[in-house]
Amino acid sequence: MKNQKFGDMTPIVVALRTVRTRIDTAARAVERDPASICLLAVSKTRPASDIRAAFGAGQRAFGENYASEVAEKAASLVGLGLEWHFIGSLQGNKTRVVAECCDWVHGIDRLKIAERLSMQRDTSRPPLQVCLQVNVSGEASKGGVPPNEAAPLAHAVAALPRLCLRGFMCVPEPSEDQSQLRRRFALLRQLSEQLRAEGLALDTLSMGMSHDLETAIAEGATIVRVGTAIFGERGKEVKTAETAKTGEPVSQ
Repeated sequence: MKNQKFGDMTPIVVALRTVRTRIDTAARAVERDPASICLLAVSKTRPASDIRAAFGAGQRAFGENYASEVAEKAASLVGLGLEWHFIGSLQGNKTRVVAECCDWVHGIDRLKIAERLSMQRDTSRPPLQVCLQVNVSGEASKGGVPPNEAAPLAHAVAALPRLCLRGFMCVPEPSEDQSQLRRRFALLRQLSEQLRAEGLALDTLSMGMSHDLETAIAEGATIVRVGTAIFGERGKEVKTAETAKTGEPVSQ
């Protein structure tokens, strides 16, 4: 991409540059390589034109959490070679769509969902990369397996064909208390370390969003999921039949 004057850049390009600077600064503050952290641009509810703008600024990984929306976008933008991540809760009747069009799934918290994804993943495609969602804050309203149940689920998912278990994902309860937030992220890191000691080849911690990515990076995040800081605030989302079943989407 040619060098541009700051004033010539679109808002999305400027925002991406700002977020990447935040990631770089946060990583260097804890002596980590910024290149070890993937920026996942959460593009749910955003038009394809916004994704194309981000693509023009070098962004390749995008996150969606409505099955029908990610299928439509993946089809319309197929020529760009994007990497599609499904994030959040996934219902059993939506697994085939996700297995067919996504590269990653963040948010598995039931063996049944993993088994369906494994069965429905085309053998001609690379294994579906998956993360288990852990409810690190114990919120009844949030998805995710309790921390003390994560290990047996991880071993069961790791044994499934056509899936590749990469690690864990979490969405901690928002808090102004940075020490509490950091403890939530540390819990996920410690769980990953425990499972690696038990023989699982885990390398991914999907944690940290627009408001807390620095704290997540300090505790080892390898994927940060950023939506608002890239694309701006969303308007009120329409409650479709799909969202009525899955609940309100997770903010990023």
